[in-house]
Amino acid sequence: METKDLLTDNSRFKVINITTETVQPQTSAIQVNSEIVAIVPVTTTNDNPPKNELSKGYQWREQKMNTWRYLMVAGMVAGLALHGLIRFGGNYNIGSLVFGDKAVAATPTNVSNLREVAGGILPPANFGNTSANLWSNDSNLNHSTKQAKTLKKQPLAVKYVNGVPVPDWSKINFDSMKFSSAGEVEFPNIKDLKLKGKRVWSAGQSLAEVMQLGDFEATEFKIENLNLTQISRITGTSLKNLKLSDFETFKWQSLGDLASAIPELSKLEVADIPAIDDLVTKVTGDATSSLTIGEALESYPKLETAELGKYLKLDKYKLTSIPGIEKAALKKFNNWENTIIGKVPGLGKVPFDQLPGVPVPDLSYIGKVDMVLKEVENGRWKSISGSEQEGFNVPCYNKKCAHIEVAGSDILTGAAWMSGKFQKVKGGFGILGSVNVGKEPTGRHPFGKSFKQVIWDVNEADGSITTAMFFRFCKTIPFVGRTCTPYFIGPVPFFNYSEMDPIILGTPLTVPKKPTP
Repeated sequence: METKDLLTDNSRFKVINITTETVQPQTSAIQVNSEIVAIVPVTTTNDNPPKNELSKGYQWREQKMNTWRYLMVAGMVAGLALHGLIRFGGNYNIGSLVFGDKAVAATPTNVSNLREVAGGILPPANFGNTSANLWSNDSNLNHSTKQAKTLKKQPLAVKYVNGVPVPDWSKINFDSMKFSSAGEVEFPNIKDLKLKGKRVWSAGQSLAEVMQLGDFEATEFKIENLNLTQISRITGTSLKNLKLSDFETFKWQSLGDLASAIPELSKLEVADIPAIDDLVTKVTGDATSSLTIGEALESYPKLETAELGKYLKLDKYKLTSIPGIEKAALKKFNNWENTIIGKVPGLGKVPFDQLPGVPVPDLSYIGKVDMVLKEVENGRWKSISGSEQEGFNVPCYNKKCAHIEVAGSDILTGAAWMSGKFQKVKGGFGILGSVNVGKEPTGRHPFGKSFKQVIWDVNEADGSITTAMFFRFCKTIPFVGRTCTPYFIGPVPFFNYSEMDPIILGTPLTVPKKPTP
């Protein structure tokens, strides 16, 4: 067979005749012999190539990996969403702000179940129906629990609710709270008030040593509703080992007062109660042991006003020798308001969350400490501090306007909470309103009316502040009504804050507009 035929008939090659027309149809620059051929490899084309299918095992493994990838991505997204909800969702949302003529007023909202905040002993009804509508769109305001725990050491027990510091009332009592500086006050000489003429306190003394029951009358604590039995159960104090002298209230009780506080006492015979038997004998000079206490009061009017502390050495008699004394509420005794807290057996050691009431933080509005400025500041009109009597927008123009600026929303940013160490405002009402020249440190009431929170020391250099509690004294005068001193009994160290820390503002909250020149 000729070579040409072999090439032509071979399916693995294709013969192409190369001519001058094929290469350069327009020129004859290349001379190619028509006998020359090109041998080109040929690849067979199949219209239906065989499928390169993966094994079923490989496909199953790939499907499983895709499922895991999906779950991992979904879990990551869900985790991020949950983290954002916990950290940012609703914890610092101030709610809607309503503009007024002179100030921006924040509409108060209620705070939901605060049993955790209050220590968990009171039923929800004691706190009201509330929902924590706090605020802010400013991400810097979010001071998470982890960040909050880095705050400097606090002078009192603290816990954090969504990163916001609140008192841990379960670890706080009147004995544990101390005055940081000395002070004194002289009360007006008003017979109906039955006030001790002067109140003095020194640095390091506890509230229990200085404060009286009347200082907390009609406040969140409601300590006047307690009785000695309840106190002893909470603190483990044994009443059997105590004397009548250990219960200060007893010193100024007359027999008439005791019969009023303990109604069943009137039916008992004088001879059955040694302290009362001795009192009746000394006051009347007669042997009246056969009479009941009620009969003795009818027969000898002097017994109505004769105070036991003036006639008897009370340390000679056991406290429990007076039947029913341990079950009578403190407020049942005459002039109970003047009793020093530490001289009610065990009361100073009762944790605040075990009292009939507890100050609940008003979480309606929370801000952050944006700037700390010392007392050289002046002309601060955007104030959110003051007093109940003067309002909580008292400006400062005395060139000693130490304060913090708070932030959290466009409207609130730049609002100033003044230091009460440098600014005093009007306080108190009624006859006692004139005590301390009618003045109290400027501040706010985010924890209720039991005390006032006041910004005290201001350190601009490191951007920190201290705050303090100030208390007042109240009395109810027959036929006149209730009267209270300004909040000036203090200071008792409260929370410390640094710039960027969250701070509870409470209500009412209004932000003044810039005054017109």
